[in-house]
Amino acid sequence: MREHGVTEELYAHVSDHRNHDEYSEAERVAIEFAELFALDHLSIDDEFMARLRSHFSDPDVLDLTICIADFLGFGRLTQVLKLDVQCEL
Repeated sequence: MREHGVTEELYAHVSDHRNHDEYSEAERVAIEFAELFALDHLSIDDEFMARLRSHFSDPDVLDLTICIADFLGFGRLTQVLKLDVQCEL
């Protein structure tokens, strides 16, 4: 990920994306989308989607949505099966 500009320092501030200077507006809205998708998906309205689409094309929005869904689903899978604690297959 480093070759794409993702450093440990940048990742360490993702929870403060609104105030951290290193994030672009596109990165900020993508992080906000991920938060809303995971925590309050019913609040994703047309106004927010217009803001998201001002930074990303429709194919990019689809890719971003699939990535968020994959990571969210995989995170829940690992917790349900307790793979995040131990793995006994």
